[in-house]
Amino acid sequence: MKSAETPKMNIVIVGHVDHGKSTIIGRLLADTGSLPDGKLAQVRAECKRTAKPFEYAFLLDALKDEQEQGITIDTARCFFKSKKREYIIIDAPGHIEFLKNMISGAARAEAALLVIDAAEGIRENSKRHGYLLSMLGIRQLAVVVNKMDLVGYKAAVFQKIKKDYARFLKEVGISAHTFVPVSGREGDNIMKPSMNLKWFKGPSILSVLDEFKKAPGIEDKAFRFPVQGVYRFTEEGDDRRLVVGRVESGKVSVGDPVVFLPSQKRSTIQSIEAFHAPKRKTAYAGVSTSFTLQEQVYVNRGEVMCKDGDALPEVSTLLRVELFWMGKSPLEFGREYKLKLATASTPVHLKKIVRVIDASDLKKQNKKKIERHDVAQCILDCAHPIAFDLTEVLEATGRFVIVDKYDVAGGGIVVEALKDEQEAIREQVKVREEKWDFSVVDPLERATRYGHKPQLVLLTGKVGVDKKTIAKDFDKALFDMGARSYFLGIGNLLRGLNSDIETDKIARHEHARRLGEVAHLFMDAGLIVVATASNLNDEELRGIKQATNMDDVLIVNVGKNEFRHSVVDLNLPEKTNPAKNVEKIFELLYERKVLFGKTA
Repeated sequence: MKSAETPKMNIVIVGHVDHGKSTIIGRLLADTGSLPDGKLAQVRAECKRTAKPFEYAFLLDALKDEQEQGITIDTARCFFKSKKREYIIIDAPGHIEFLKNMISGAARAEAALLVIDAAEGIRENSKRHGYLLSMLGIRQLAVVVNKMDLVGYKAAVFQKIKKDYARFLKEVGISAHTFVPVSGREGDNIMKPSMNLKWFKGPSILSVLDEFKKAPGIEDKAFRFPVQGVYRFTEEGDDRRLVVGRVESGKVSVGDPVVFLPSQKRSTIQSIEAFHAPKRKTAYAGVSTSFTLQEQVYVNRGEVMCKDGDALPEVSTLLRVELFWMGKSPLEFGREYKLKLATASTPVHLKKIVRVIDASDLKKQNKKKIERHDVAQCILDCAHPIAFDLTEVLEATGRFVIVDKYDVAGGGIVVEALKDEQEAIREQVKVREEKWDFSVVDPLERATRYGHKPQLVLLTGKVGVDKKTIAKDFDKALFDMGARSYFLGIGNLLRGLNSDIETDKIARHEHARRLGEVAHLFMDAGLIVVATASNLNDEELRGIKQATNMDDVLIVNVGKNEFRHSVVDLNLPEKTNPAKNVEKIFELLYERKVLFGKTA
């Protein structure tokens, strides 16, 4: 019988630069006998050779840059054991320039040690780190007042830091499990009580770590499987279509009904696959795996597979978030950024700044942009709907980063899902997909026969701009090459299916929704639908995408573009030969692998 594994716990250690985090970790490693054989002697010998005084921090400074600069610039992971369990200690950088590394380290932790130098006292970064731990949802915290030897082990120094910092933590919504006075260099109160600190009746650091409670198993929470990709094997008759990713929480078994969000596509788990390993009946949190489905549905990277019957994630384009900005340029209105949450990635704009707070003194600031090292609550507007959880419910699908050009410039948590203009359409799509009656013809088999995936190619632009000629020429070119296509004239809908709808501004959204629903029916039959519509706005375009499937819609704008850049897939000049514009649409369809090649 397999013996139970030794319990493990992730601990992050944070604090202002030079407050002694690495020294404390080095002490823990050395005093618990967790170093590789000869490592301590090797470091001592190197210090002697270079005439440098020995520091326990040198045990962690493996990177050359760290040795030269004397600061930890990346999160380092190390391991040691107590009698109770094994620990993974994440040493997060304290320098203000490396706060994003600190955040990435803290995001993986179940508890935290926050180090404050007794001689230097509470610094701005001490407060920033406390605020960020609170924002990241870490509730198990011990504050370590280090370098007590530099203040003569005076109780009064420790008590003042404890009083002042406890007050600060209360204001940011977190409290410390305990405050511990130590000397990392001398080893006082690291492993056991010290005579130099006999006035302190509390625990040592090792005892504090053992008092932390292990977080509840994420396998007992709602099932979340962010899709990383969908792969198909074609060799030797293997026609499996694998949905690949990592189970972030919960568990799922063969035969369980599942729903993909935000698309609302539904199916049932047919098999659970693993590379060079036997098939499983159940997949648990923390496992990277793949699934095959009984009913083949088109899903893509960024969807979240959930178990039907579990509490489901939120879906919206509007998110109220708490974020910390680390970009060289400020987060400001009118610019486009990229939001990444789990495997989803979408263009995003700053819609509203609710408040900006200076994390070092908690003073609210009236700002029109969010600058470097600011902490802010704001509302983000995503170009496409995404599935997410509030961080208090599930952390893995509630944390995000924002990319500015190619750099991770900010990160934070989702605190509220806000209603957007597509909410009613999503509810209708949900009802539709719950009862959808699948054809016995597999969509992939149909696409292979036709030589293309289903797609809506929607040409839009101002009234008076000739879109119809391009659309009809494109439809004819598709037909001539053997593709299955249909021209969906908006006028045909207005005079037929939509004849019961008024023409006011409110009714425009219903016109757009019905266009999407009709296109969805044709696309379910495997067709490429070519449609035109004039004077659409961003919300109407998003509504059409929501009614069909965001990844199966190609938006082509003809003439002047007044949409957000992220909404439009292709811009065509108004006065170019239609044949040239048709050629550009074909190029994009081949590039996106909608068209597989010339069909018979």
